[in-house]
Amino acid sequence: MAVNDRHISSKWRRKIHEVIYEADTPGGKIFDIILLVIIIISLVLVMMESVPAYGKKYADEFIVAEWIITIFFTIEYILRVISINKPAKYIFSFYGIIDLLSTIPLYLTFFFGGLNALLAVRSLRLLRVFRILKVTRYIGEADKLSKAIRSSGPKIAVFLFAVLVVSIIMGTLMYLVEGPESGFVSIPVSIYWCIVTLTTVGFGDIAPVTPLGQFLATLIMIMGYGIIAVPTGIVSAEYSQSKKENNRLKEDPEYRHVNTQICQNCHSKKHQDGAAFCHKCGYPLDE
Repeated sequence: MAVNDRHISSKWRRKIHEVIYEADTPGGKIFDIILLVIIIISLVLVMMESVPAYGKKYADEFIVAEWIITIFFTIEYILRVISINKPAKYIFSFYGIIDLLSTIPLYLTFFFGGLNALLAVRSLRLLRVFRILKVTRYIGEADKLSKAIRSSGPKIAVFLFAVLVVSIIMGTLMYLVEGPESGFVSIPVSIYWCIVTLTTVGFGDIAPVTPLGQFLATLIMIMGYGIIAVPTGIVSAEYSQSKKENNRLKEDPEYRHVNTQICQNCHSKKHQDGAAFCHKCGYPLDE
């Protein structure tokens, strides 16, 4: 009897896992749509509540709606934890942390009291904005963009280092040319001005007054337009290259599509269609 109960429990956990973690199944698609709608509703409520007129007039309605949404996300979080063999893999993953942060604010308010309770409640409930990060897991192109950004990381790091060097050199020159009389009171302040100008932000709190200083500022501003385009070009090139590689793979007769299956045991992703076992730990994907 105990063995049979464990078997039934295992089947239920696998079914829950299939619905919650996999988007290729009918149940998974319906669950994802419902979750997306609730996330969007939650974000709309956050924005509407920040409007003073609505926040005061519908304060009770906002609290009730927030409790309903929080309970839903709590149930979702618990089901995600209990449906996998190694809960820590999910709990300490990026999305696991985001799910927790988007769920706990209302519960944390129970630990706050006194005169500042209302302020504490409002500040903790702002953590709900983390729910918007949960949307990214349902966008198919997000993985491709994320991969392109990771591939571009070393190139962008070298580029940013070069920008920092230019900022230090130009900032030092501006300090020597303009001096404290024009607001360039130190080299760090001059470097700050150079970075602000180079990124085309231009706060206007410091401005050169000498002809040579204005000439250098002009060069920095023109350079800034070119600098803005470089990271975008690097990521775009990596994205395009990744897309070409995917297309070449699809033309291969032995190519097998990667689906949304997630291993119930080790939480690994990117399994091929028809795969019976996890490519990482060997756990059965289907029973």
